[in-house]
Amino acid sequence: MAESSASRVNVIEQPRFDTRVLTPYFFILPAVLVMMAGLLYPVIDAFYLSFFDWKIGTPFSKAEHVGLDNYARMLGDPDVWESLWVTFRFGFWTISIEMILGVALALMLEKPIRGASVFRTIFILPLMVSPVVVGLIWRYLFDARVGWVNYYLGQWFGIEPQVWLGDADLAFFAIVFTDIWQWTPFIFIIVIAGLQALPSEVLEASRIDGANWWQQIFLVKLPMIRSILVIALLMRLIDVFRALEVMYIMTGGGPGRATELLSLHIYNRAFDAQLLGYASAISVLLIVIVFLLSLGILLLSNPMKDKSDV
Repeated sequence: MAESSASRVNVIEQPRFDTRVLTPYFFILPAVLVMMAGLLYPVIDAFYLSFFDWKIGTPFSKAEHVGLDNYARMLGDPDVWESLWVTFRFGFWTISIEMILGVALALMLEKPIRGASVFRTIFILPLMVSPVVVGLIWRYLFDARVGWVNYYLGQWFGIEPQVWLGDADLAFFAIVFTDIWQWTPFIFIIVIAGLQALPSEVLEASRIDGANWWQQIFLVKLPMIRSILVIALLMRLIDVFRALEVMYIMTGGGPGRATELLSLHIYNRAFDAQLLGYASAISVLLIVIVFLLSLGILLLSNPMKDKSDV
């Protein structure tokens, strides 16, 4: 009798599964399904297509299965590696300058000063313009005959008109400058949001300890928003590898291949040369590079490992 009572007590005391713990997962399930349909499926489809020789206008049933030939051709194609080198150069200069300018502007305008809201609005305006419009605007501004860049350089500094989009070095500078103009506000918005969320008690304690303005920035503020800086860096890195519209409209990848990013090279292989299978193989290479770079950044500076970060 005592044993049956004890067993009944044990049965009663067994915890029941609370179905309410699944509620958050039901809410995020639609977003996960959309991401899988919009991101995962195209990646798998591109990987599958990379094993075929398929041209636009022909049924896929007539596509020839070529195995790893597209990958072998890609590894031996100097145009692919030249475009990849241009992409790395472009990413290095744009991301470095955008991070420095974005953080500097955020530090300047983080405190409530007269006219700060006006300056913030002006800084984020380029971010609201579509990439196609940005490309058209700066293609006109850098025009050798009627562009404002040549006009004001001549008026203010006496510099002779330059063929900005017709010279390899100048064209590369033009697309770098345009990208900095467009995406620095993105870094500015993220960083200033992080700075304004810093606990005032920590900043006040650093002032009491005798930290000057520079010490507060490099020893207190920037270390506390390190996770935000890493996320901003990661997002811009991904954006660099998928940049296409601005360069296509401004230069078309020229002169020669001076401004042909890897994404633009994939576009040209797919739609100009109509080599969809070969372009898919290069796309797989791009995905692998972005994944490895992103993984490296997260492993070297995991934004979630220090919970004291904002």
